Amino acid sequence: MAQPKIPFNRPSLVGRELAYIEDAIARGQLSGDGHYTKACNAEIARTTGAKAALLTHSCTAALEMSAILCDLAVGDEVILPSFTFVSTANAVALRGATPVFADIDPDTLNIDPAAVAAAVTPHTRAIIAVHYAGFPADMDALAAIAKDHNLVLIEDAAQAYGSTYKGRPAGSLGDMAAFSFHETKNIISGEGGALTVNRADLVERAEIIREKGTNRARFFRGQVDKYTWVDLGSSFLPGELIAAFLFGQLAEEGEIRRRRLAQYSRYHDAFAPLAAEGCVQLPKVPPETTGNGHMFYLLMHDIDQRDAFIAYLKSRGITAPFHYVPLHSAPAGLKFGRTAGTMNVTDDISARLVRLPMFFSLDQDIEEVIAVVLDWFRQV
Repeated sequence: MAQPKIPFNRPSLVGRELAYIEDAIARGQLSGDGHYTKACNAEIARTTGAKAALLTHSCTAALEMSAILCDLAVGDEVILPSFTFVSTANAVALRGATPVFADIDPDTLNIDPAAVAAAVTPHTRAIIAVHYAGFPADMDALAAIAKDHNLVLIEDAAQAYGSTYKGRPAGSLGDMAAFSFHETKNIISGEGGALTVNRADLVERAEIIREKGTNRARFFRGQVDKYTWVDLGSSFLPGELIAAFLFGQLAEEGEIRRRRLAQYSRYHDAFAPLAAEGCVQLPKVPPETTGNGHMFYLLMHDIDQRDAFIAYLKSRGITAPFHYVPLHSAPAGLKFGRTAGTMNVTDDISARLVRLPMFFSLDQDIEEVIAVVLDWFRQV
């Protein structure tokens, strides 16, 4: 199969990734929690302002850790958007709890606090807020709901590393947060993630869960004379080669964010006339947030127009995918979860959204993407 001329994503070396990998090998430890894992943990904690950061092998792993930290069990419920990746719901279902799907706000595409408030029951134990497109959800409103009902508030910040809400970094806005460093994200390590923890009473247990349920971290700090199995857990940490690559990316986070925000602005300026004419809808920046340039999307009029647009871009060598198929209507969503209220906005948005290419080395290819998009709209 021929490769697209302009893919949706292209991973790039941005700094000293290869030098750090060589150094990791020279240090003689390739298993997790070595020099580069600790360096990444420190940098992520510094950037997010969290009390602690723990590198994981994926955002999925971080979400599963958060579910264990919530002590979820059969009969418990967790409120989350249906417009999200499957890992958000899987983390809940794997503990035997029920994902409760709530609708999203039509402007921000983040979970609607009013829908969350209406979904709370005596069985609710937590809220998971997904920061869609890198723009944080309305965390103050969600925090108020969580406080009123004694719920844990979790950020699914997979797309939001480097973003802020009211001047506070994503990752510091809830009790804990899960990040992704998958190759489609801004900061990448191929596969990878992190859990940030903002409650002091959860930090040590998070270490234990990440280390297969053992108190190994305490042993290496000299706090116990041997380590043993003390809690639930699994092997959630990555190897040192992944951490070394990631550290090279984290060191360039500011430049990566600058480039992606410039691409976001270029797309927005190019398509603003189309939006003014009612041909398409552009992303709306949620109030009091700063994004990280993770994604630029267009909202078409309907699913037929969206599919025709995607097909046209593909014929011109450009990959522009749609996004989430709503979880509430997926086979596993029907089996393991339930829906709270109507899902009209989720169903509407998921049928109309198209994501345009964005990656570190897009450079002048962005002008070709813009030209092809404008060509299509001139024909319809």
